[in-house]
Amino acid sequence: MATLKQVALRAGCSSATASRVLNLSGPVSQATALRVRRAAAEIGYGFGAPFTRNTRRPVIGVLVPSVTNPVFASSLSGIQNRMLAAGHSVLIAQSNYDPDQEAHAVASLLGERPTGLILTVCDGGTSLAAQRDLPPTVLLGSSPSERFPAAVTVNNYKAGHRLTEFLLSRGHSRILYVSGNFAASDRALLRYHGYRKAMEEAGVAPLPAIETSFVSGYDQLDLARALQAHRPTAIIGSNDLIALSVIGAVRREGLSVPGDVSVAGFDGIAIGKLIDPPLTTIEMPDAIMGTTAASLLLDIAENNAPRRHLELSYVLREGGTVRTLEQGENAATLRRGGSHYHS
Repeated sequence: MATLKQVALRAGCSSATASRVLNLSGPVSQATALRVRRAAAEIGYGFGAPFTRNTRRPVIGVLVPSVTNPVFASSLSGIQNRMLAAGHSVLIAQSNYDPDQEAHAVASLLGERPTGLILTVCDGGTSLAAQRDLPPTVLLGSSPSERFPAAVTVNNYKAGHRLTEFLLSRGHSRILYVSGNFAASDRALLRYHGYRKAMEEAGVAPLPAIETSFVSGYDQLDLARALQAHRPTAIIGSNDLIALSVIGAVRREGLSVPGDVSVAGFDGIAIGKLIDPPLTTIEMPDAIMGTTAASLLLDIAENNAPRRHLELSYVLREGGTVRTLEQGENAATLRRGGSHYHS
Protein backbone atom coordinates (compact mmCIF):
# COMPACT_ATOMS: atom_id res chain seq x y z
CA MET A 1 0.00 0.00 0.00
CA ALA A 2 1.31 3.42 -0.95
CA THR A 3 2.25 5.66 1.98
CA LEU A 4 2.51 9.38 2.52
CA LYS A 5 6.28 8.99 2.98
CA GLN A 6 6.55 7.39 -0.47
CA VAL A 7 4.61 10.28 -1.98
CA ALA A 8 6.94 12.78 -0.28
CA LEU A 9 10.07 10.94 -1.46
CA ARG A 10 8.80 10.78 -5.04
CA ALA A 11 7.84 14.48 -4.98
CA GLY A 12 11.09 15.55 -3.34
CA CYS A 13 9.52 17.20 -0.31
CA SER A 14 8.83 16.50 3.35
CA SER A 15 5.96 14.33 4.55
CA ALA A 16 4.47 17.39 6.26
CA THR A 17 4.42 19.29 2.96
CA ALA A 18 2.87 16.34 1.12
CA SER A 19 0.23 16.11 3.84
CA ARG A 20 -0.63 19.81 3.48
CA VAL A 21 -1.12 19.39 -0.28
CA LEU A 22 -3.21 16.23 -0.13
CA ASN A 23 -5.32 17.34 2.83
CA LEU A 24 -5.65 20.97 1.66
CA SER A 25 -4.53 22.02 5.12
CA GLY A 26 -1.97 24.73 4.50
CA PRO A 27 -0.16 26.96 2.01
CA VAL A 28 2.16 25.32 -0.51
CA SER A 29 3.65 26.68 -3.74
CA GLN A 30 1.90 25.67 -6.96
CA ALA A 31 5.00 23.91 -8.24
CA THR A 32 5.31 21.79 -5.09
CA ALA A 33 1.58 21.01 -5.06
CA LEU A 34 1.83 19.86 -8.67
CA ARG A 35 4.73 17.50 -7.88
CA VAL A 36 2.89 16.04 -4.89
CA ARG A 37 -0.35 15.42 -6.80
CA ARG A 38 1.55 13.79 -9.63
CA ALA A 39 3.45 11.56 -7.21
CA ALA A 40 0.26 10.55 -5.40
CA ALA A 41 -1.48 9.72 -8.68
CA GLU A 42 1.51 7.76 -10.01
CA ILE A 43 1.83 5.48 -6.97
CA GLY A 44 -1.89 5.33 -6.18
CA TYR A 45 -1.75 7.00 -2.78
CA GLY A 46 -5.18 7.00 -1.16
CA PHE A 47 -6.50 4.19 -3.34
CA GLY A 48 -5.37 1.25 -1.20
CA ALA A 49 -2.54 -0.06 -3.40
CA PRO A 50 0.30 1.09 -5.62
CA PHE A 51 -1.04 2.58 -8.84
CA THR A 52 -1.16 0.16 -11.77
CA ARG A 53 -3.43 -0.26 -14.75
CA ASN A 54 -5.54 -2.65 -12.72
CA THR A 55 -6.17 -0.32 -9.77
CA ARG A 56 -8.33 2.76 -9.34
CA ARG A 57 -7.36 5.92 -11.14
CA PRO A 58 -6.81 9.38 -9.69
CA VAL A 59 -10.10 11.17 -9.13
CA ILE A 60 -11.62 14.40 -10.42
CA GLY A 61 -14.65 15.81 -8.59
CA VAL A 62 -17.53 17.35 -10.57
CA LEU A 63 -20.45 19.36 -9.20
CA VAL A 64 -23.54 20.16 -11.27
CA PRO A 65 -26.93 21.58 -10.22
CA SER A 66 -28.83 18.55 -11.55
CA VAL A 67 -27.79 15.23 -13.05
CA THR A 68 -31.20 14.84 -14.73
CA ASN A 69 -31.07 18.11 -16.69
CA PRO A 70 -30.01 17.17 -20.26
CA VAL A 71 -27.64 20.15 -20.35
CA PHE A 72 -25.53 18.87 -17.47
CA ALA A 73 -25.87 15.25 -18.55
CA SER A 74 -24.29 16.25 -21.86
CA SER A 75 -21.50 18.18 -20.15
CA LEU A 76 -20.84 15.26 -17.80
CA SER A 77 -20.49 12.95 -20.78
CA GLY A 78 -17.87 15.26 -22.27
CA ILE A 79 -16.00 15.46 -18.96
CA GLN A 80 -16.04 11.70 -18.40
CA ASN A 81 -14.84 10.88 -21.90
CA ARG A 82 -11.93 13.33 -21.62
CA MET A 83 -10.95 12.15 -18.14
CA LEU A 84 -11.15 8.49 -19.16
CA ALA A 85 -8.65 9.18 -21.93
CA ALA A 86 -6.39 10.88 -19.38
CA GLY A 87 -6.59 8.00 -16.91
CA HIS A 88 -8.78 9.72 -14.31
CA SER A 89 -12.01 8.64 -12.66
CA VAL A 90 -14.87 11.10 -12.13
CA LEU A 91 -16.92 11.59 -8.97
CA ILE A 92 -20.21 13.44 -9.47
CA ALA A 93 -22.29 15.43 -6.99
CA GLN A 94 -25.33 17.65 -7.45
CA SER A 95 -26.48 20.78 -5.61
CA ASN A 96 -30.17 20.89 -6.63
CA TYR A 97 -29.60 24.59 -7.37
CA ASP A 98 -29.19 25.24 -3.64
CA PRO A 99 -26.18 27.27 -2.39
CA ASP A 100 -26.12 25.42 0.96
CA GLN A 101 -26.29 21.99 -0.68
CA GLU A 102 -23.61 23.21 -3.06
CA ALA A 103 -21.19 23.85 -0.18
CA HIS A 104 -21.92 20.45 1.40
CA ALA A 105 -21.49 18.68 -1.94
CA VAL A 106 -18.08 20.30 -2.50
CA ALA A 107 -17.04 19.27 1.02
CA SER A 108 -18.02 15.67 0.20
CA LEU A 109 -16.00 15.73 -2.99
CA LEU A 110 -12.99 17.09 -1.13
CA GLY A 111 -13.27 14.13 1.25
CA GLU A 112 -12.21 11.92 -1.67
CA ARG A 113 -9.01 13.96 -2.12
CA PRO A 114 -9.53 14.77 -5.81
CA THR A 115 -6.68 16.09 -7.92
CA GLY A 116 -9.04 18.80 -9.19
CA LEU A 117 -12.63 20.02 -9.36
CA ILE A 118 -15.04 21.10 -12.07
CA LEU A 119 -17.90 23.09 -10.57
CA THR A 120 -21.15 24.58 -11.85
CA VAL A 121 -22.11 26.85 -8.95
CA CYS A 122 -25.08 29.10 -8.30
CA ASP A 123 -22.87 32.19 -8.38
CA GLY A 124 -19.10 32.17 -8.80
CA GLY A 125 -18.78 35.42 -6.86
CA THR A 126 -20.71 34.35 -3.76
CA SER A 127 -20.34 30.56 -3.65
CA LEU A 128 -19.62 29.23 -0.16
CA ALA A 129 -17.28 26.73 -1.79
CA ALA A 130 -14.86 29.63 -2.33
CA GLN A 131 -14.29 29.77 1.42
CA ARG A 132 -12.50 26.42 1.40
CA ASP A 133 -8.96 25.48 0.37
CA LEU A 134 -9.47 23.84 -3.00
CA PRO A 135 -7.31 21.88 -5.42
CA PRO A 136 -7.13 23.21 -9.02
CA THR A 137 -10.69 24.19 -9.92
CA VAL A 138 -12.47 25.10 -13.14
CA LEU A 139 -15.96 26.60 -13.28
CA LEU A 140 -18.27 25.13 -15.91
CA GLY A 141 -20.93 27.53 -17.21
CA SER A 142 -20.67 29.80 -14.17
CA SER A 143 -19.04 33.20 -14.56
CA PRO A 144 -15.41 33.41 -13.38
CA SER A 145 -14.57 35.43 -10.29
CA GLU A 146 -11.47 36.57 -8.43
CA ARG A 147 -11.56 33.33 -6.41
CA PHE A 148 -12.34 31.20 -9.46
CA PRO A 149 -10.48 32.69 -12.45
CA ALA A 150 -10.51 29.43 -14.45
CA ALA A 151 -13.82 28.95 -16.24
CA VAL A 152 -15.42 27.66 -19.42
CA THR A 153 -18.54 29.59 -20.37
CA VAL A 154 -20.66 31.07 -23.10
CA ASN A 155 -21.56 34.76 -22.95
CA ASN A 156 -25.00 34.41 -21.37
CA TYR A 157 -25.56 38.17 -21.33
CA LYS A 158 -25.06 38.38 -25.09
CA ALA A 159 -27.15 35.24 -25.62
CA GLY A 160 -30.07 36.84 -23.77
CA HIS A 161 -29.58 40.03 -25.77
CA ARG A 162 -29.45 38.09 -29.07
CA LEU A 163 -32.62 36.10 -28.42
CA THR A 164 -34.52 39.22 -27.40
CA GLU A 165 -33.31 41.05 -30.51
CA PHE A 166 -34.60 38.16 -32.59
CA LEU A 167 -38.08 38.39 -31.03
CA LEU A 168 -38.12 42.16 -31.43
CA SER A 169 -37.23 41.74 -35.10
CA ARG A 170 -40.30 39.51 -35.48
CA GLY A 171 -42.55 42.31 -34.29
CA HIS A 172 -42.82 41.38 -30.61
CA SER A 173 -42.61 44.12 -28.01
CA ARG A 174 -44.46 42.61 -25.04
CA ILE A 175 -41.89 39.94 -24.19
CA LEU A 176 -42.07 38.18 -20.82
CA TYR A 177 -39.06 36.45 -19.22
CA VAL A 178 -39.78 33.32 -17.14
CA SER A 179 -36.84 31.97 -15.17
CA GLY A 180 -35.69 29.64 -12.47
CA ASN A 181 -34.71 31.47 -9.28
CA PHE A 182 -31.97 33.98 -10.08
CA ALA A 183 -30.22 33.24 -6.76
CA ALA A 184 -29.74 29.67 -8.00
CA SER A 185 -28.20 30.48 -11.38
CA ASP A 186 -26.00 33.36 -12.46
CA ARG A 187 -26.52 32.06 -16.02
CA ALA A 188 -30.25 32.77 -15.90
CA LEU A 189 -29.67 36.20 -14.36
CA LEU A 190 -27.16 37.20 -17.03
CA ARG A 191 -29.59 36.15 -19.75
CA TYR A 192 -32.24 38.33 -18.13
CA HIS A 193 -29.85 41.29 -18.02
CA GLY A 194 -29.26 40.76 -21.75
CA TYR A 195 -33.02 40.70 -22.32
CA ARG A 196 -33.48 43.96 -20.41
CA LYS A 197 -30.70 45.69 -22.33
CA ALA A 198 -32.10 44.68 -25.72
CA MET A 199 -35.57 45.87 -24.71
CA GLU A 200 -34.22 49.22 -23.50
CA GLU A 201 -32.18 49.69 -26.68
CA ALA A 202 -35.37 49.14 -28.69
CA GLY A 203 -37.19 51.75 -26.62
CA VAL A 204 -39.47 49.13 -25.07
CA ALA A 205 -40.10 48.77 -21.33
CA PRO A 206 -38.91 45.34 -20.13
CA LEU A 207 -41.42 43.32 -18.13
CA PRO A 208 -40.60 42.07 -14.60
CA ALA A 209 -39.31 38.50 -14.62
CA ILE A 210 -41.41 35.61 -13.38
CA GLU A 211 -39.25 33.37 -11.16
CA THR A 212 -40.04 29.72 -10.54
CA SER A 213 -38.20 26.59 -9.37
CA PHE A 214 -35.42 24.94 -11.34
CA VAL A 215 -36.00 21.67 -9.50
CA SER A 216 -39.71 20.82 -9.66
CA GLY A 217 -43.12 21.92 -10.91
CA TYR A 218 -42.29 22.00 -14.62
CA ASP A 219 -45.63 20.35 -15.36
CA GLN A 220 -47.54 22.63 -12.98
CA LEU A 221 -46.32 26.10 -14.00
CA ASP A 222 -49.22 28.55 -13.71
CA LEU A 223 -48.96 31.66 -15.88
CA ALA A 224 -52.64 32.67 -15.78
CA ARG A 225 -52.09 35.88 -13.82
CA ALA A 226 -48.97 36.86 -15.75
CA LEU A 227 -50.71 36.31 -19.09
CA GLN A 228 -53.66 38.41 -18.01
CA ALA A 229 -51.57 41.15 -16.42
CA HIS A 230 -48.89 41.53 -19.09
CA ARG A 231 -50.55 40.13 -22.23
CA PRO A 232 -47.23 39.03 -23.74
CA THR A 233 -46.99 38.11 -27.39
CA ALA A 234 -43.76 36.25 -26.67
CA ILE A 235 -42.21 34.50 -23.66
CA ILE A 236 -38.55 33.63 -23.09
CA GLY A 237 -37.72 30.72 -20.80
CA SER A 238 -34.35 30.96 -19.07
CA ASN A 239 -33.63 27.42 -20.27
CA ASP A 240 -35.32 24.96 -22.61
CA LEU A 241 -36.96 22.92 -19.84
CA ILE A 242 -38.64 26.08 -18.55
CA ALA A 243 -39.56 27.10 -22.11
CA LEU A 244 -41.24 23.71 -22.56
CA SER A 245 -43.12 24.18 -19.28
CA VAL A 246 -44.18 27.63 -20.52
CA ILE A 247 -45.64 26.02 -23.64
CA GLY A 248 -47.65 23.66 -21.44
CA ALA A 249 -48.85 26.52 -19.21
CA VAL A 250 -49.89 28.63 -22.21
CA ARG A 251 -51.84 25.76 -23.73
CA ARG A 252 -53.61 25.08 -20.43
CA GLU A 253 -54.96 28.63 -20.68
CA GLY A 254 -56.55 27.81 -24.02
CA LEU A 255 -53.89 29.63 -26.06
CA SER A 256 -51.79 28.27 -28.87
CA VAL A 257 -48.05 28.38 -29.56
CA PRO A 258 -47.05 30.24 -31.66
CA GLY A 259 -50.50 31.39 -32.81
CA ASP A 260 -51.26 33.37 -29.66
CA VAL A 261 -47.94 33.38 -27.83
CA SER A 262 -44.45 32.75 -29.19
CA VAL A 263 -41.98 30.89 -26.95
CA ALA A 264 -38.19 30.58 -27.00
CA GLY A 265 -35.52 29.21 -24.67
CA PHE A 266 -31.83 28.50 -24.17
CA ASP A 267 -29.68 25.34 -24.37
CA GLY A 268 -30.77 23.47 -27.49
CA ILE A 269 -31.65 20.18 -25.78
CA ALA A 270 -32.74 17.33 -28.07
CA ILE A 271 -36.33 17.18 -26.84
CA GLY A 272 -36.84 20.72 -28.11
CA LYS A 273 -36.30 19.42 -31.63
CA LEU A 274 -38.87 16.64 -31.14
CA ILE A 275 -41.87 18.71 -30.08
CA ASP A 276 -44.34 20.07 -32.64
CA PRO A 277 -43.47 22.74 -33.60
CA PRO A 278 -39.76 22.54 -32.74
CA LEU A 279 -38.56 24.97 -30.08
CA THR A 280 -36.77 28.18 -31.01
CA THR A 281 -33.68 28.34 -28.81
CA ILE A 282 -30.13 29.50 -28.28
CA GLU A 283 -28.12 26.31 -28.75
CA MET A 284 -25.26 25.92 -26.28
CA PRO A 285 -22.19 23.68 -26.83
CA ASP A 286 -22.79 21.64 -23.66
CA ALA A 287 -20.74 18.53 -24.47
CA ILE A 288 -17.87 20.61 -25.87
CA MET A 289 -17.95 22.80 -22.75
CA GLY A 290 -17.53 19.69 -20.61
CA THR A 291 -14.63 18.41 -22.68
CA THR A 292 -12.99 21.84 -22.69
CA ALA A 293 -13.37 22.22 -18.91
CA ALA A 294 -11.79 18.79 -18.38
CA SER A 295 -8.87 19.64 -20.67
CA LEU A 296 -8.33 22.99 -18.95
CA LEU A 297 -8.34 21.35 -15.52
CA LEU A 298 -5.83 18.72 -16.61
CA ASP A 299 -3.58 21.43 -18.04
CA ILE A 300 -3.70 23.37 -14.76
CA ALA A 301 -3.29 20.33 -12.47
CA GLU A 302 -0.62 18.49 -14.46
CA ASN A 303 1.27 21.26 -16.26
CA ASN A 304 0.81 24.19 -13.88
CA ALA A 305 -0.83 26.12 -16.74
CA PRO A 306 -2.27 29.56 -15.96
CA ARG A 307 -5.88 29.71 -14.81
CA ARG A 308 -7.83 31.28 -17.64
CA HIS A 309 -11.36 31.96 -18.88
CA LEU A 310 -12.39 30.25 -22.12
CA GLU A 311 -15.56 31.52 -23.81
CA LEU A 312 -17.30 29.30 -26.39
CA SER A 313 -19.83 30.35 -29.00
CA TYR A 314 -23.59 29.72 -29.20
CA VAL A 315 -26.02 29.52 -32.14
CA LEU A 316 -29.59 30.77 -32.53
CA ARG A 317 -31.73 27.87 -33.76
CA GLU A 318 -34.97 29.07 -35.28
CA GLY A 319 -37.76 26.60 -34.63
CA GLY A 320 -41.49 26.86 -35.13
CA THR A 321 -42.50 28.28 -31.74
CA VAL A 322 -41.93 31.90 -32.76
CA ARG A 323 -44.06 33.63 -35.39
CA THR A 324 -43.75 37.05 -36.99
CA LEU A 325 -46.45 39.50 -35.93
CA GLU A 326 -48.17 41.43 -38.66
CA GLN A 327 -47.80 45.21 -38.62
CA GLY A 328 -50.06 46.72 -35.96
CA GLU A 329 -50.81 43.37 -34.36
CA ASN A 330 -50.53 43.34 -30.56
CA ALA A 331 -51.71 41.49 -27.51
CA ALA A 332 -55.18 43.04 -27.72
CA THR A 333 -55.73 41.86 -31.28
CA LEU A 334 -54.35 38.35 -31.25
CA ARG A 335 -55.84 35.75 -33.50
CA ARG A 336 -58.92 33.84 -32.44
CA GLY A 337 -57.97 31.43 -29.69
CA GLY A 338 -56.52 34.19 -27.52
CA SER A 339 -59.85 35.22 -26.03
CA HIS A 340 -58.36 35.18 -22.53
CA TYR A 341 -56.57 38.39 -23.46
CA HIS A 342 -59.67 40.33 -24.44
CA SER A 343 -61.43 42.55 -21.93
